[in-house]
Amino acid sequence: MRVQSDHESASRPGPDGLAALATSAAGVVQPGLTLRQRSRHGPAGARERPRLPTVGPAPSRIPPHAEPCHAGPVRQRPLDITPDLMLRAYRAGIFPMAEARDANRLHWLDPDPRGVLPLDAFHLPRRLMRTVLHGPFSVTADADFAGVIGGCAAPAPGREGTWINAEIESLFRALHRMGHAHSIEVRQDGHLVGGLYGVRVGAAFFGESMFSRARDASKVALVHLVARLRLGGAVLLDTQFLTGHLAQFGALEMPRTDYKALLARAVDLPLDWIAVPDPALLEAAIRDLRPGAGAG
Repeated sequence: MRVQSDHESASRPGPDGLAALATSAAGVVQPGLTLRQRSRHGPAGARERPRLPTVGPAPSRIPPHAEPCHAGPVRQRPLDITPDLMLRAYRAGIFPMAEARDANRLHWLDPDPRGVLPLDAFHLPRRLMRTVLHGPFSVTADADFAGVIGGCAAPAPGREGTWINAEIESLFRALHRMGHAHSIEVRQDGHLVGGLYGVRVGAAFFGESMFSRARDASKVALVHLVARLRLGGAVLLDTQFLTGHLAQFGALEMPRTDYKALLARAVDLPLDWIAVPDPALLEAAIRDLRPGAGAG
């Protein structure tokens, strides 16, 4: 199923690219939004936020060394954060987050290095493949976006805080209604026990956050996401940051300049987001993630 909207063609950054967006976004925005860059992180897990790279608990605060980066004179003026601006930002390789659930300030981040998960090199452990194909879970896509983002925003053991504030939640719900944000839901005995969500622009998918209330639920969601993206022709799965947990699936870090070159190509390519794929095709796509696994 191909999902597009008129907003996609209107979301390309201007001629100055990231710098133009940075200049327009710098300063106080509702009541404050600051363009920030994240430099190379320090000790593993010390400065990562609980987004798609994070399957287990992780800190929810913005890295303390992420200093403001202004691409021009700071102009203290109101700037509405709209879904269209969000799409422009993702095309430019930057993304928003809040410091806490009750925060009223958003920040743009532009990490260097950037976490990516190569879709042609995804590592699917044998045990996890059995769980995905024969385990206790049922999996859907775009069936309960509100439930998934709510699950990602809810406190969890070891992660009492969250970077998803009310404004972030509202903006992503709007992107979902426009057809640009998607979710994977994992249920057990009819109950939502895990899932993830992210943003699609062209053939790039930006993983935002995931949650799990049952063993392997978020991992199952990730496998289904990768299988659907491969079926639809995606060329980039952006994980934003890298964690040791995500590295086991083949994720790696890429210099910002290399990432931006890949992103520039990906956002102008088509992607068929297949929310309800043929079951046989989906199973084959999942098995293809583990070459040589066979059909048994």
